[in-house]
Amino acid sequence: VQLQASGGGLVQAGGSLRLSCTASGNIDSISSMGWYRQAPGKQRELVATVTSGDNTNYADSVKGRFTISRDIAKNTKYLQMNSLKPEDTAVYYCRAIRYGHVYWGQGTQVTVSS
Repeated sequence: VQLQASGGGLVQAGGSLRLSCTASGNIDSISSMGWYRQAPGKQRELVATVTSGDNTNYADSVKGRFTISRDIAKNTKYLQMNSLKPEDTAVYYCRAIRYGHVYWGQGTQVTVSS
């Protein structure tokens, strides 16, 4: 499984960004896809996940502001980020799980200025 992330950038506080992550390769039976982030000096943390059954899970810090979704036909998942805050600044990584194996995409930088 290869994951290609895009959509990061610089935005002012209160603004919005949409991240995309397209999966390729052996993508059948991916059970879960998600977004994680890592800020400087901090550990990587969960942002949001969506399962093959469309069950979603969000970090408390992003609930009500971020929405994860997926386009099955395009093998792509999205993270719509609204009402961004400076503390959302991080490198965002997409992740997929297939048969218990974890796959990571390259990160995309999100910077929120105050």
